[in-house]
Amino acid sequence: MYILGFDIGGTKCAVVTALWDGKTIKISKKKSTPTDHGIGAYQMLDRLFELADSLLDKTPDKIGISCGGPLDSARGIIMSPPNLPGWDHIEIVKYIENHYNAPTKLQNDANACAVAEWKFGAGMGCENMIFLTFGTGLGAGLILNGKLYEGTNGNAGEIGHIRLEKDGPTGYCKRGSFEGFCSGGGIAQLGYVMALKCIENGTYPLYFKEGMSVNDINARSIADAAAKGDSTALEVYRISGEYLGKGLSFLIDILNPEKIVIGSIFARNQALFCEAMEKEIAKEALSFSADCCQIVAARLGEVIGDYASVATALL
Repeated sequence: MYILGFDIGGTKCAVVTALWDGKTIKISKKKSTPTDHGIGAYQMLDRLFELADSLLDKTPDKIGISCGGPLDSARGIIMSPPNLPGWDHIEIVKYIENHYNAPTKLQNDANACAVAEWKFGAGMGCENMIFLTFGTGLGAGLILNGKLYEGTNGNAGEIGHIRLEKDGPTGYCKRGSFEGFCSGGGIAQLGYVMALKCIENGTYPLYFKEGMSVNDINARSIADAAAKGDSTALEVYRISGEYLGKGLSFLIDILNPEKIVIGSIFARNQALFCEAMEKEIAKEALSFSADCCQIVAARLGEVIGDYASVATALL
């Protein structure tokens, strides 16, 4: 089976082709491009069609789309994701099917990545698994009783919207949210606020220079400073790890998973999160549920988005 996959994100988009023989998947070709927020959604899709057309060896048998939510996967519509401003009620499945005349499926990126890790990565063999994106945003994909659980209209797992504090960094358009504390943008916000406090005391963190705005720093630059022993950077990640533990405790208590797989920023920086995360889980979660739950990094790493779009086509 010849598959075309679209991985649509707030920072970049990728197009991949893959071969599936019923047992194994092989990514054949890939091209990516930055997400251009200065043009409309359909114009951006036309740009992705140009990339895809340059990769395709023949008409695809199936097409999969992985995209940040909220969206209506059943009707194939993207519904105003916070990391894709202007993508309001975009009938992406219809648009792609009209172009390629091939059956097309849409899933939010958390669900798609959950299926990818479940089928091809760290969640293989699990009956009950949760995947957390932890990148530009924070969403969850739920594998329950050996099946992807989507909810009533495909929006189950939007855990980033849960408010953990009355105030705090903003994520999912909500201050103090789970996404606010545990996402790339949230970590940058934490780092910026804490840097300003350091400056008041006459010191500068390694990741911060005079005149910088919140847009000039990111989770990677703060992690690099933490690796060099910068105390403020280490505290930023400790705080994020603490709130990660708080949020995971809800999931452990409610869903009783055997494994939670976390991608992107967590997968790259586990050591910066784990101590605070584990302390919070030990304090907050039911011990008999926490004891049977493994928390691991996504195995597919930086290519998980490629496999996510392909996994969506196979659902």
